[in-house]
Amino acid sequence: MSLISTDWLKKNLDKVKIIDCSWHMPQTNRDGFDEYKKQHIQNTVFFDLDKNSKKNTDLPHMLTDLYSWEKIVSNMGIKNEDEIVIYDNSDVISSCRCWYNFIYFGHNPNLVHVLDGGLKKWKNEKRITTDTSTKIKNSNYFATEKKELVKNKKQIDINISTNEFKVIDARSRERFEGKVSEPRKGLRSGSIQNSFCLPFSDLINKDNTFVDKNIILEKFNSTKCDLDTNLVFSCGSGVTASVLALAYSLIDNKYMPKVYDGSWSEYGKI
Repeated sequence: MSLISTDWLKKNLDKVKIIDCSWHMPQTNRDGFDEYKKQHIQNTVFFDLDKNSKKNTDLPHMLTDLYSWEKIVSNMGIKNEDEIVIYDNSDVISSCRCWYNFIYFGHNPNLVHVLDGGLKKWKNEKRITTDTSTKIKNSNYFATEKKELVKNKKQIDINISTNEFKVIDARSRERFEGKVSEPRKGLRSGSIQNSFCLPFSDLINKDNTFVDKNIILEKFNSTKCDLDTNLVFSCGSGVTASVLALAYSLIDNKYMPKVYDGSWSEYGKI
């Protein structure tokens, strides 16, 4: 149950820990934390995707280290046994990246959910929001890394000849095919050799909910990628790759999300 509905969250507000992981592309000139302070779902804590990523790198949103993750989650007041609901107010469905992080660091996947439609749907349904800060009681969180769920550049390069897994890219087809310039400076246009393209936006409705499972399966099949093989997802910086990973988990509930963490921000460097 990777996705939960607004109705489900309304009924379980006091039984789960809620995280706002709103993150916006730099060119939008929007600040997720500023928006959170003005309006969020009751009892929600904020997860800063930039601040809670690896520090000593020029690559965006890279997974942090185990010790730092334990400190981050402990400071959010989340315990190992907690059921978690993550939402966002972003066009890139950034909540999925936080979902992936928790699973990578060993939280029970059955206890980590994304709110389908996020804050946009919640507000459209006239549900209650607040600007009151959530009181946090620090916990003592313990994490374990699932290193098999992340790929690095060396593994991506080796796989071009060994073909042990398939790479599906969540960027737009124009970016994948190198027909437009990359939004980040210092990157060439194009894509990883032998990878496939499935723009994450093809799986999202106008109200920010995911499309029906049958359509998700149809979209994945349209890539001509062998879905019976090991799938790894990539994108620009690891955010929308996680959207594809969550979407695939909806049609294969045994799938554990695998992401090329550096994505095109690393692979496309000039």
